[in-house]
Amino acid sequence: MTTPALDGIRVLDFASVGPGARASRILSDYGAEVTKLGPTPKHGSKQLVPPYYAYSGHRLMRRGLLDLKADAGREAYMALAKDADVVLESFRPGVVDRLGIGYEATRADNERIVYCSTSGFGQSGPQSSWAGHDVNYLAVSGYLDCTGRRADGSPPLPGATVADIAAGGMHAVMSIMAALFRRERTGTGELLDVSIADGAFGLMSLYVDEYLATGTEPGPGHYILTGKFACYDIYTCSDGRHLSVGAIEPAFWRNLCRELDLEHFNDIQMDADRQDEIRTAFARVFMTKTRDEWSAQLGPADCCVAPVNTVAEAIDDQQYVARGMVVEADHATEGIFRQTGPVWAGTTPADGPYPVREGTVTDTADLLAEAGYEPSAIAELLENGVIA
Repeated sequence: MTTPALDGIRVLDFASVGPGARASRILSDYGAEVTKLGPTPKHGSKQLVPPYYAYSGHRLMRRGLLDLKADAGREAYMALAKDADVVLESFRPGVVDRLGIGYEATRADNERIVYCSTSGFGQSGPQSSWAGHDVNYLAVSGYLDCTGRRADGSPPLPGATVADIAAGGMHAVMSIMAALFRRERTGTGELLDVSIADGAFGLMSLYVDEYLATGTEPGPGHYILTGKFACYDIYTCSDGRHLSVGAIEPAFWRNLCRELDLEHFNDIQMDADRQDEIRTAFARVFMTKTRDEWSAQLGPADCCVAPVNTVAEAIDDQQYVARGMVVEADHATEGIFRQTGPVWAGTTPADGPYPVREGTVTDTADLLAEAGYEPSAIAELLENGVIA
């Protein structure tokens, strides 16, 4: 088996959710050794953890709990960071420095550290302290405004966490991998300021650049990708399910018109005045067969057509099955269940079911032992609640 691309890279991840957690998932799939770090439970309280700790989100990762407000807890972090390659954090801007675990403090003992700070709006700017979630970052970037309209005229909610995954998580992974590559030449790491809102703005570059060049403001129905033309739209079939059509190029358009027996539309694909006529004809024809019947006919005919799957259908889609997108996990009490597998190019799923650990299991003592702590020192930290 080929050695994973990030084999030997050690990552400390403070992010439990959001883009940082998405990033560490990808880094782990590429072979990095990821340790999830979190706070110790407060006295008398119970820490909330996912019911299947280490399923797809935390698969094959280790877990350490530290009280970073205690001197001994910060010292424990520094011991772990001394031999780490990457630190991922998603605290509010300025928090890590106040805790004494920021980039400068970490770099003092490890100049090779790649320290990635992920946040909603970045480490600087008038909105850097704002709280936010996926929908907020898509909103400020212009993404939502270009994404259709509901009956009341407002933009619809996206069906996936596009900002967290693409604008934040993938943005962070690309930055980290580039920094690790540069470190091979320079011998030193760096601080990375990854903003989800910045990444979402980048996702909108096609429309932003058009507006900057022409002064014409994009929006729903303005451009081919936002519903201006019938060749790029969603249609309902006889069974009430839906079909996506993306026949942009003239060759694909002609193929589609041929298959629908609507070849008289071949030469008016981009005629703005006749789009309602084309849409009405398309809608009528698509209602004569089921979604799957149309998919079976139009997919192989080079029409740029695909079914609108539910999540349950996507899991069992023959293409995803063939590509190994879904793998099995093995839980001690719940048995075998399925989960999202390593889906990124160049990653390799493990053989057999992935072992799933209980959410209460931690590796903190083992991690500190590997960092050189004596058993007595670890026992004292456990007794004092500095680690868990």
